[in-house]
Amino acid sequence: MEKIIFTMEDTKENVEFFIMEQTRVSGVDYLLVTDTEDEEEDGTCYILKDLSASEDAEALYEIVDDDEELTYVSRIFEELLEDVTIER
Repeated sequence: MEKIIFTMEDTKENVEFFIMEQTRVSGVDYLLVTDTEDEEEDGTCYILKDLSASEDAEALYEIVDDDEELTYVSRIFEELLEDVTIER
């Protein structure tokens, strides 16, 4: 899995995530990431939404927390990754 490192805006702390899948829905990019590299280990998954403008040098992501959006995008990731079930 590809590793990405985020710098948290409020704490300036670095957090590592591993990309499980990515998709584009209605022109918006989403990442399904986990906090563990080991595919056999249960980790915490997050769905991140790309908020950056195309001219931005760095990507800007936020964790999806809107229930309707989370449910919709979760179902898409579950279809893309047949062996993954996302608990909401």
